Amino acid sequence: MDDPNHRSSHKGKTPTLGGAAFFYTLIIALFFIKSWSTFDEGMYIIPGLTILFIVGLKDDLVVLSPLSKLIAQTLAVSFVLANEGFIIHSLNGFLNINEIPYFLYLGIAGFMMITIINSYNLIDGIDGLASIVGIVILVIYTTIFYLSGEYYYSLIGLTLNASLMAFFGYNISGDRKIFMGDTGSLIVGFIISVLTLKFLALKPQDYTELPFLLENAPLIAISILIVPLFDTARVFAIRLSQKRGPFSPDRNHTHHVLIDHWGLSHKQASFLIGTFNLIFVMLFIVLGSTAKNIGMVIMLVTVVIVLGYVFFKYNYNFSTLKQKIILRKKVDSLKTKIEKPTLKKLKKKKSDFKN
Repeated sequence: MDDPNHRSSHKGKTPTLGGAAFFYTLIIALFFIKSWSTFDEGMYIIPGLTILFIVGLKDDLVVLSPLSKLIAQTLAVSFVLANEGFIIHSLNGFLNINEIPYFLYLGIAGFMMITIINSYNLIDGIDGLASIVGIVILVIYTTIFYLSGEYYYSLIGLTLNASLMAFFGYNISGDRKIFMGDTGSLIVGFIISVLTLKFLALKPQDYTELPFLLENAPLIAISILIVPLFDTARVFAIRLSQKRGPFSPDRNHTHHVLIDHWGLSHKQASFLIGTFNLIFVMLFIVLGSTAKNIGMVIMLVTVVIVLGYVFFKYNYNFSTLKQKIILRKKVDSLKTKIEKPTLKKLKKKKSDFKN
């Protein structure tokens, strides 16, 4: 059970082990679809899932340090990188980069997977957000792998998506609420990172049925993950500028800005962010069918700068926010005290005038 604290949006104790259902569902599904795999990927994915399940479960029960979780994530990711089905041999002309050496692939792929896992973990801050963003990402990846003939990964995407859809109803419920916890967010982030790595490792012939140019694949992957990646980059920049650790907790996330400063509810903020994610991906897929990657990179950087400018205006930490809320309440209370006698006097004057 999660006890609410000064940063929590919920008021009562809430169960946090929703992610346990994700783990068992994925393990059962991987067992039944093992014959669909080409490189026996399931035997490499399951150890990674199990490690993150145990670490996430312990973190939900007894809070672990960021270093402990990072070590566990590195170990989980290493199992996937050891499978030859995930090796990225080339970037296919993205920024004029083609063949990449194996040691460079290990470094880039490992960093990318750990970044995705932590980015997804960090957006799990309000009701429904992690579910909606996960559903959008998995719908897109499921479609991509179906069109490219990689049905094994398409089935993994469908399995996890079904779990998130079932979980979503409880997550936004008023009286049956449950959180996925770190158990769930680490597992979902891990699967999304696996699908992202496989997407970039697809062979050139697999892209023939996809509606975008081969060299634009890395940009399409970034657009799919734009919400968790942008939010992580933003909060890390704010925390480092305030001389705090990048994993120190606060209410500077994008979804907190929408709730605390724009006055949106949890559902409204979650649906707004999920809709933005979907529209952004669709836009990049349409552009990626004809545009060169240099132009798309410029557009991506421009969008990030604009979003950064908009949201960096609201980089308040919680203590500042709390002071403002208290001050606003005091001002409102003072206004009420002043207005009540004034209204009484006006009513009395009006009554005397009539008489």
